[in-house]
Amino acid sequence: MNSRRDFLQKVSLGIGVTALAGLPVSAATPSVPLVRAEKQLRVAIMGLGGYANIVAEAMQKCTMATLVGVVSGTPSKVETWKKKYNIPDKNIYNYETVSELKNNPDIDIVYVTTPNSLHHKHVLQIAATGKHVLCEKPVADNAKQTREMIAACEKAGVKFYIGYRLHFEPHTRELIRMRESGELGKIMHVNNYMGFKSGDPTQWRLKKALAGGGAMMDVGVYALNGARYCTGEEPIWVTAQETKTDPIKFKEVDETITFQLGFPSGVIANCGTTYNFNNFERLYVIGEKGFVELSPAFGYGPIKGRTNAGPMDMPAHIPHQTLQMDGLADIILNNKPDPHITGQEGLKDMIVVDAVYESIRKGGQKILINKA
Repeated sequence: MNSRRDFLQKVSLGIGVTALAGLPVSAATPSVPLVRAEKQLRVAIMGLGGYANIVAEAMQKCTMATLVGVVSGTPSKVETWKKKYNIPDKNIYNYETVSELKNNPDIDIVYVTTPNSLHHKHVLQIAATGKHVLCEKPVADNAKQTREMIAACEKAGVKFYIGYRLHFEPHTRELIRMRESGELGKIMHVNNYMGFKSGDPTQWRLKKALAGGGAMMDVGVYALNGARYCTGEEPIWVTAQETKTDPIKFKEVDETITFQLGFPSGVIANCGTTYNFNNFERLYVIGEKGFVELSPAFGYGPIKGRTNAGPMDMPAHIPHQTLQMDGLADIILNNKPDPHITGQEGLKDMIVVDAVYESIRKGGQKILINKA
């Protein structure tokens, strides 16, 4: 369709891979040299685990966001990052000295990538320093904690964002554009699922004290958030079921959950998530006029998609985290409207996650979603 061709033409001209959202180009194309903007969002990363490394590598291709600091309790990791990313000593903190960030004018925002159940504590700490906060999803253990995090950031006068990287990803943005433009017609049905086979049985993701929950908290949020942007609506009820085939490995957290979301228009989204098997990643939205299918749909890429009009030939060479961090930099530095990545958006997801777990506790009972 013409809109897709226009999109690709803009990318080839260097106007920007996120041009449809008014966001900046990131690492334009492999043949175009990186040109950094005059204004930079100066970022520190808190928690130097596996995902932090992915973000840091992707940020080397950013044009508007720069990695300048770290917060970590592991000296060996700090030393490695210091050398690899040329981080000055004055921008290095540990969990005991993090409050001193308030005295550092060279850091604008802190990206919290610590284990899920530490997000609440760490976001409150960062907000108290007067720095903006980007928190990896899931935002917290529950909606109550999320509300406290939002309130703390509002009180401190800082921005609070969630790491919903897919809201900057070209295939996902095209899906949203098609739905908003009416090209799909009235949305009739959504089918989303995301999961994988977890590995090391000693990893933090399988410990409730650190993870908050299992597959639903970790990757089920993708299917849930996807259902929301596929419909443009907020669910009003949920039913959910849990299956455990390995009660020893998954003693503390959920293994496989299927859940159904009911929306005001009458649309039902069938969703699923698991830690027990691979090849479980798909988004499928059907409208009266057409459909969009993404598979893979939620992983780090490349995302692949098709519609009733044919393949979705979207740019796939730029890391999602590059697009996310440049997009966020543009929003903050140029005072642009916040997209659907704020703390309030994280709260909307956590309200539903709470309802999913409540339904499971009540044997799959339909739970009306209370947004209060």
